[in-house]
Amino acid sequence: MNRAWKAGSVLLAALALTQMRMAAALDFPSRPVRMIVPTAGGGGDNVARVVAQKLSERWPVQVVVDNRSGIVGPEIVAHAAPDGHTIMMTTSTFLFREAITPAVPVKMLEDFTPAIQIVRQALLLVVNPAVPAKSVAELIALAKAQPGQLNFGSGLAGSAGHLAGELFRNLAAVKVVHVPYKGTAFAITDLAAGRLQFVFGTPESMLPLINEGRLHLLAVTTTRRAPSLPGVPTVAESGLPGYDFTGWIGVFVPLRTPASVIRILRDGIVDVLAESAVRQKFEQNASEVVANTPQEFARYLAGELARWKKIAADANIRAE
Repeated sequence: MNRAWKAGSVLLAALALTQMRMAAALDFPSRPVRMIVPTAGGGGDNVARVVAQKLSERWPVQVVVDNRSGIVGPEIVAHAAPDGHTIMMTTSTFLFREAITPAVPVKMLEDFTPAIQIVRQALLLVVNPAVPAKSVAELIALAKAQPGQLNFGSGLAGSAGHLAGELFRNLAAVKVVHVPYKGTAFAITDLAAGRLQFVFGTPESMLPLINEGRLHLLAVTTTRRAPSLPGVPTVAESGLPGYDFTGWIGVFVPLRTPASVIRILRDGIVDVLAESAVRQKFEQNASEVVANTPQEFARYLAGELARWKKIAADANIRAE
């Protein structure tokens, strides 16, 4: 009798949970969706605003972008109700910071559920035109001839630009100095002014100055050339074999968000990414639309986190 009662209780609990999840899906979205973006600008913010606008056109509610720099944004999402109405669109910097700072207060795969990877993206290796290096091989040779004399900048320690530079420093076995800034824009300003020698930055931030001739583009960081920059070699093919740095932008929801809600959210974003104008907008910035499943995104993130933890440990990379 007691065993049967326990079995019945378990069944009722399971049915109740299923009904709650179904109700959550039916109610989503029932009010404005808050899309937290843990940055004040750059590629992640630009992509977020395009996706938010397009979702708002499809859904009966608005999707509102809320910029919350630093760890504040992820903490808001991690502690939000798991109903899909508070989500986060972030970049690979989120993963890199965890890889080099194990004590971060919220963790990517422990406090969030990945929903969809929007794009994968190359960074650009750019130098000041006064630097006597017109290729990656020449930049490496210059760094070896002048140990400790070349500076590269990034927006914050642990950012994509920082890690791309550290990977370059480690694989090329050169002594270069990292200069962290409070934002990538400040690093680019100093690069254009000649106070830095090179920067790894996003296409959105770099291409305008490259097109004006104020910066010189050496290479892209991915393993294959960017479709929108077919004449630009990769770092690996132009002087540093084995170099591979790929950034990404993706969407996360709080842990325990029902799969049915995630499905609605993902389907909406997939529809947005299917628009040719949206794809072209992203691809012109050296980005490649991915639109994978939550399971595929989670597996990719687990592999990247393990890879970068090893790179950070081997190269003794730490948050500054």
